[in-house]
Amino acid sequence: MAQRRSSTRGFKRTAILLGDQIRRAGESRGFAVSRVVTHWPEIVGQDLAAIARPVNISYGKGGFGATLTVLTTGAQAPMLEMQKEQLRERVNAAYGYNAISRVRITQTAPTGFAEGQATFEHRPKATSSGPAPEVAAEASRVAQGAKDEDLRAALERLAQSVLSKQKS
Repeated sequence: MAQRRSSTRGFKRTAILLGDQIRRAGESRGFAVSRVVTHWPEIVGQDLAAIARPVNISYGKGGFGATLTVLTTGAQAPMLEMQKEQLRERVNAAYGYNAISRVRITQTAPTGFAEGQATFEHRPKATSSGPAPEVAAEASRVAQGAKDEDLRAALERLAQSVLSKQKS
Protein backbone atom coordinates (compact mmCIF):
# COMPACT_ATOMS: atom_id res chain seq x y z
CA MET A 1 0.00 0.00 0.00
CA ALA A 2 1.42 3.38 -1.03
CA GLN A 3 1.94 6.05 1.57
CA ARG A 4 -0.07 9.26 1.16
CA ARG A 5 1.98 12.28 0.15
CA SER A 6 1.61 15.41 2.23
CA SER A 7 -0.18 18.23 0.48
CA THR A 8 1.31 20.90 2.75
CA ARG A 9 4.75 20.76 1.07
CA GLY A 10 6.59 20.98 4.37
CA PHE A 11 4.54 23.83 5.82
CA LYS A 12 3.34 23.56 9.41
CA ARG A 13 0.80 25.51 11.37
CA THR A 14 2.21 28.42 13.34
CA ALA A 15 0.57 27.17 16.53
CA ILE A 16 2.54 23.92 16.27
CA LEU A 17 5.84 25.69 15.63
CA LEU A 18 5.48 28.32 18.34
CA GLY A 19 3.45 26.40 20.91
CA ASP A 20 6.39 25.46 23.16
CA GLN A 21 7.90 28.96 23.08
CA ILE A 22 4.57 30.60 23.91
CA ARG A 23 3.99 28.14 26.74
CA ARG A 24 7.49 28.74 28.19
CA ALA A 25 7.10 32.53 27.95
CA GLY A 26 3.72 32.33 29.68
CA GLU A 27 5.03 30.04 32.40
CA SER A 28 7.92 32.44 33.09
CA ARG A 29 5.24 35.03 33.96
CA GLY A 30 3.28 32.52 36.01
CA PHE A 31 0.61 31.75 33.44
CA ALA A 32 0.42 27.96 33.60
CA VAL A 33 -2.73 28.21 31.52
CA SER A 34 -1.88 30.45 28.56
CA ARG A 35 -5.57 30.65 27.74
CA VAL A 36 -5.89 33.37 30.39
CA VAL A 37 -3.64 35.61 28.30
CA THR A 38 -4.73 34.61 24.82
CA HIS A 39 -8.48 34.62 25.49
CA TRP A 40 -8.59 37.47 28.03
CA PRO A 41 -11.62 39.30 26.53
CA GLU A 42 -13.63 36.07 26.40
CA ILE A 43 -12.79 35.15 30.00
CA VAL A 44 -13.40 38.48 31.74
CA GLY A 45 -15.79 40.08 29.25
CA GLN A 46 -15.39 42.97 26.83
CA ASP A 47 -16.01 45.65 29.47
CA LEU A 48 -13.20 44.51 31.78
CA ALA A 49 -10.86 43.62 28.91
CA ALA A 50 -11.21 47.17 27.59
CA ILE A 51 -9.79 48.63 30.82
CA ALA A 52 -7.36 45.95 32.03
CA ARG A 53 -5.01 43.18 30.97
CA PRO A 54 -3.12 40.46 32.87
CA VAL A 55 0.56 41.04 33.60
CA ASN A 56 1.73 38.37 36.02
CA ILE A 57 0.64 35.53 38.27
CA SER A 58 2.79 34.95 41.34
CA TYR A 59 2.52 32.03 43.71
CA GLY A 60 3.06 32.33 47.46
CA LYS A 61 5.61 30.33 49.43
CA GLY A 62 3.03 27.89 50.71
CA GLY A 63 1.67 27.36 47.22
CA PHE A 64 -1.91 28.08 48.31
CA GLY A 65 -3.56 30.58 46.01
CA ALA A 66 -1.88 32.84 43.53
CA THR A 67 -1.92 36.59 43.02
CA LEU A 68 -3.00 37.87 39.61
CA THR A 69 -1.47 41.23 38.73
CA VAL A 70 -3.62 43.26 36.35
CA LEU A 71 -2.48 46.38 34.47
CA THR A 72 -4.82 49.31 34.00
CA THR A 73 -4.63 53.06 33.53
CA GLY A 74 -4.82 55.36 36.53
CA ALA A 75 -8.27 56.63 35.62
CA GLN A 76 -9.74 53.13 35.38
CA ALA A 77 -8.16 51.75 38.58
CA PRO A 78 -11.02 52.72 40.97
CA MET A 79 -13.59 51.11 38.68
CA LEU A 80 -11.49 47.95 38.40
CA GLU A 81 -10.98 47.90 42.17
CA MET A 82 -14.73 47.56 42.62
CA GLN A 83 -14.82 44.62 40.18
CA LYS A 84 -11.86 42.65 41.57
CA GLU A 85 -13.97 39.84 43.00
CA GLN A 86 -15.88 39.40 39.75
CA LEU A 87 -12.56 39.36 37.86
CA ARG A 88 -11.13 36.73 40.24
CA GLU A 89 -14.17 34.49 39.84
CA ARG A 90 -14.04 34.64 36.05
CA VAL A 91 -10.32 33.81 35.90
CA ASN A 92 -10.79 30.94 38.35
CA ALA A 93 -13.58 29.62 36.13
CA ALA A 94 -11.08 29.53 33.25
CA TYR A 95 -8.62 27.57 35.40
CA GLY A 96 -11.34 25.21 36.55
CA TYR A 97 -10.47 25.53 40.23
CA ASN A 98 -9.79 28.26 42.80
CA ALA A 99 -6.27 29.07 41.56
CA ILE A 100 -6.33 32.85 42.09
CA SER A 101 -6.86 34.05 45.64
CA ARG A 102 -5.90 37.73 45.21
CA VAL A 103 -6.05 40.30 42.44
CA ARG A 104 -3.49 43.08 42.53
CA ILE A 105 -3.94 46.17 40.37
CA THR A 106 -1.00 48.07 38.93
CA GLN A 107 -1.36 51.35 37.08
CA THR A 108 0.47 53.09 34.29
CA ALA A 109 0.02 56.00 31.96
CA PRO A 110 -1.59 55.24 28.58
CA THR A 111 1.89 55.27 27.03
CA GLY A 112 3.96 54.00 29.92
CA PHE A 113 7.33 52.33 30.14
CA ALA A 114 8.41 49.56 27.79
CA GLU A 115 7.05 46.72 29.97
CA GLY A 116 3.91 48.45 31.20
CA GLN A 117 2.43 50.08 28.14
CA ALA A 118 -1.32 50.09 28.38
CA THR A 119 -2.99 49.85 25.01
CA PHE A 120 -6.50 48.64 25.60
CA GLU A 121 -8.98 48.23 22.80
CA HIS A 122 -12.14 50.20 23.05
CA ARG A 123 -15.53 48.69 22.56
CA PRO A 124 -16.65 48.84 18.94
CA LYS A 125 -19.03 51.65 18.21
CA ALA A 126 -22.61 50.70 17.59
CA THR A 127 -23.41 50.77 13.91
CA SER A 128 -26.46 52.69 12.88
CA SER A 129 -28.77 51.47 10.17
CA GLY A 130 -28.74 54.89 8.50
CA PRO A 131 -31.10 57.83 8.69
CA ALA A 132 -34.84 57.40 8.85
CA PRO A 133 -36.49 57.30 5.41
CA GLU A 134 -38.32 60.59 5.94
CA VAL A 135 -35.08 62.31 7.00
CA ALA A 136 -33.27 60.94 3.92
CA ALA A 137 -36.09 62.10 1.63
CA GLU A 138 -36.11 65.59 3.17
CA ALA A 139 -32.30 65.84 2.91
CA SER A 140 -32.44 64.77 -0.74
CA ARG A 141 -35.12 67.39 -1.44
CA VAL A 142 -33.03 70.14 0.21
CA ALA A 143 -29.87 69.24 -1.75
CA GLN A 144 -31.46 68.67 -5.18
CA GLY A 145 -30.81 72.24 -6.39
CA ALA A 146 -27.02 71.77 -6.46
CA LYS A 147 -25.59 71.04 -9.92
CA ASP A 148 -22.24 69.59 -8.80
CA GLU A 149 -22.52 65.93 -7.71
CA ASP A 150 -19.94 66.21 -4.89
CA LEU A 151 -21.58 69.37 -3.54
CA ARG A 152 -25.01 67.70 -3.66
CA ALA A 153 -23.72 64.66 -1.72
CA ALA A 154 -22.09 66.91 0.89
CA LEU A 155 -25.23 69.00 1.29
CA GLU A 156 -27.31 65.84 1.60
CA ARG A 157 -25.06 64.50 4.39
CA LEU A 158 -25.19 67.86 6.16
CA ALA A 159 -28.97 68.00 5.89
CA GLN A 160 -29.30 64.43 7.18
CA SER A 161 -27.11 65.27 10.15
CA VAL A 162 -29.00 68.46 10.98
CA LEU A 163 -32.43 66.88 10.52
CA SER A 164 -31.59 63.78 12.58
CA LYS A 165 -30.30 65.99 15.43
CA GLN A 166 -33.55 67.96 15.39
CA LYS A 167 -35.63 64.76 15.56
CA SER A 168 -33.85 63.46 18.66
